[in-house]
Amino acid sequence: MSTPRRAATIGVYDWTFEKWLGALRGAEATQVLDLRQRRGVRGTRYAWANSTRLQAALAEAGIEYRHRKELAPTTELRELQYREDDRLGVRKRSRVELAAEYRQRYLREILSRVPLRPIVEAMPVDGAAALMCVEADPEACHRSLVAERLEAEFGLTVEHLRPPPD
Repeated sequence: MSTPRRAATIGVYDWTFEKWLGALRGAEATQVLDLRQRRGVRGTRYAWANSTRLQAALAEAGIEYRHRKELAPTTELRELQYREDDRLGVRKRSRVELAAEYRQRYLREILSRVPLRPIVEAMPVDGAAALMCVEADPEACHRSLVAERLEAEFGLTVEHLRPPPD
């Protein structure tokens, strides 16, 4: 790879589609890598993030969409995180960090097994790739772990896009 690639991370919660798309444009994202296992979000507020609608809206905006299910946490890992959230009395949409066991297992069971070089080589040269999941805070989501690895192993510059304050 001759030109260093750039990445952004972005969630769904606490965004409207218009502001979300604006943030992607501000980061010069020309590609969205959807890291969700299930590509749906409950409720009408986030209906725009359901796979079919999202893909259509991104196509209209001229942004490439790719589902990278191999980077999604398993159902078992997600349930581990939910149990920890329950133990701490944290609602899913207000989580601010990942459980230590979730982090360790995701790195070992998922991220260490996925060859990242082909993903990086398919990222845009004249723009950024946005790693997308649902949590508002990147620290509360596996996308931050992917971003850390991309930064460490491939020298990518990573920008974490956060929802605007209310």
